[in-house]
This record gives sequence, C-alpha cells and structure tokens, in this order.
Amino acid sequence: MTATTRLQEIHELIARLKDSYPAETDAFLGFMQKTEGNPALSAAQKELINVALSVAAQCQWCIALHCKGAMEAGASRDEIMSAAFQAVLMHGGPALMYLVPVTQTLDELFVENPHHG
Repeated sequence: MTATTRLQEIHELIARLKDSYPAETDAFLGFMQKTEGNPALSAAQKELINVALSVAAQCQWCIALHCKGAMEAGASRDEIMSAAFQAVLMHGGPALMYLVPVTQTLDELFVENPHHG
C-alpha cells in the first residue's frame, strides 16, 4: 500500500465518521485544531514530533500523514528521518521496523515533490 493510498483512506475515514458520528469527530478535529494552533512550536517541529510518535505507535496511516505534514511544513528528509530515529531510540527494534513505511513514504513524497528537502 502506498502513502497516497493511506492518505486517501484517512480522508475517506474522516468523511465517513463526520457523517455517522459528527459530534465525536468534530470534537476530535476541534481539539486537533486548537493543539496545532498553539504557537509555542513551529508547524515543522510539531510534525516532526508527530512523525516520532507515529513510528512509536506503529501506525502506518499516521506515518504517511505526518511525514507529508512535516515535508509540507518545510522539514527535510534528513530531519524527518532523525525524528523517526528518536522513536527507535526510545522503542527499540519494533520501532526500527516501522522505518520501512517511513522510508517508503519519503521515497514516494519526495519524488512527487522534488523541491522539498
């Protein structure tokens, strides 16, 4: 499965949840918007943290979403990989295996957007 497919699945899931569970979905999205709007950290810093947490949580959809977000916020491929390795440092071998989807996602995204990092 490609990063593009995972990202599409995320958008489809959110749309479906908004239709079926609007209160819960809107509450989550509102919290996310408030949290991401806090100016104490830059958008790139937040996305790099989210990359590390995505690897630690072993969530391939989260990895695709936050690698893309980090790239769009101006993070380089090396910065994204460094964040991913922080998760490996804290979570060991299982997290290391989740560098497979990280590198696959970055290969896909940086080929599609060569002007980034």
